[in-house]
Amino acid sequence: MPTQLKYSATPGKNADIVLIVQAAQPALPDDFSKEEAAYVQQQLGQQAKLISLNRYTHRIYVVVAPEAKTEHAAHEALRQAGYNLLKHLKAEKVPSVTLVDTTGSRASLYLAEGLFLSNFQFQKYKTKDVKPSPLDTIVITGSAANEQEVQELQHVLEAVHIARELVNEPHSHQTAEQFSVQLEELGQQAGFRTDVLDEIKIQSLKMGGLLAVNQGSEDPPTFTIMEWKPEQPQNDKPYVLVGKGVVYDTGGLSLKPTPQSMDFMKSDMAGAAAVAGIMYAIAKNKLPLHVIGLVPATDNRPGGKAFAPGDVITMHNGMTVEVMNTDAEGRLLLADALSFAQRYHPALVFDLATLTGAAARAVGKEGLVAMGNAGDEVMSALKKAGEQVHERIVEFPLWDEYKKHIESDIADLKNLGGADAGAISAGKFLECFTNYPWVHLDIAGVAFLHGEDSYRGKMATGAGVRLIYHYLRALAQ
Repeated sequence: MPTQLKYSATPGKNADIVLIVQAAQPALPDDFSKEEAAYVQQQLGQQAKLISLNRYTHRIYVVVAPEAKTEHAAHEALRQAGYNLLKHLKAEKVPSVTLVDTTGSRASLYLAEGLFLSNFQFQKYKTKDVKPSPLDTIVITGSAANEQEVQELQHVLEAVHIARELVNEPHSHQTAEQFSVQLEELGQQAGFRTDVLDEIKIQSLKMGGLLAVNQGSEDPPTFTIMEWKPEQPQNDKPYVLVGKGVVYDTGGLSLKPTPQSMDFMKSDMAGAAAVAGIMYAIAKNKLPLHVIGLVPATDNRPGGKAFAPGDVITMHNGMTVEVMNTDAEGRLLLADALSFAQRYHPALVFDLATLTGAAARAVGKEGLVAMGNAGDEVMSALKKAGEQVHERIVEFPLWDEYKKHIESDIADLKNLGGADAGAISAGKFLECFTNYPWVHLDIAGVAFLHGEDSYRGKMATGAGVRLIYHYLRALAQ
């Protein structure tokens, strides 16, 4: 059961309180004794960021609102303060906290976000030493927020949890078919429509990229269509989200090494999980936008009929592709989905994918790589959303010269460029399957972390969910 966010105009009696104050002018409640006020002032003088008071009937935690160069940096510092606060709440087995913001800002929302996301646990397969977090309720008070805003935040953060859970699920329990069933169940829960295309339907659509990647597998591929269409959407043409759904990637015949590589490749469907999470948040919050999510799904195995380097395959849009490396498989099934998206005449398409190690090496776990043809206005708004949620974007170019990187001697394209600009040549490949405004997000560096990183945690992060939700929400306002 995820953490519950609630709104209350005033704190309840004897509730455990988190008081958010400014270091320079802390506004302490009238019920603070002289001794308590003196202790807080002394701690502030020693640059303390978190001060704990035990009143025996309840606890008071004083969180100092961080100073930062920008408003967005201050919000991120509050999220990280939530991560640090949770350590104390767990140690003291606090089940519920009430946030009281004395700064006159919306600090409680960002602190709650950090607390909520830090409180995520994936212990589904543990049979021993299971240690569930005691914190189950976060109450936000005051006039800086309202019940509707708190409920919206709850659904967005639930969506991040959902994406994390999907990515953390091992492939032994998540084939492409099982993944599609999970997406159907999510649609029933959130209120969006799902349609799962099976292998026969995929064959009839001539999705040669998806089918080629699936050739070495014993499990069939799926293609899931998710749709949220309210009665009177603000957009005439839909926004389409495409997520890479490689539920496990061995690299195929171009086999990956195991340590720190293949052993974590259950995460290669993080783009698809992000799309599922975004669809959940949109539907639960009833955004007045028509949005479609597309998830091509398969594992990539080196089985007896596996596609091989040197093969030529025919894609959904009729273009031919020379396979140079079977570990460059994600772009093949994404290309089929991107060309399939043309039937919707979309206003804008985003694809999200753990696509290249080159993107991860370029910007690390600190940012997402983006490129596309949607224009400066879209990219500027997307970067703004990224700053708001601290999923910052680095834009890479898609100059025409990069097309030479994927020219083939025997087919229309090849699926791998050279050693240089690997993330860009992958994006350039995808661009060949679009005829509409489109942005590609390579989330390889941020989707799955090998060490704990504040409220992003360890393993799956749910990257992309809050980013795209905030972008679309701004369009709906």
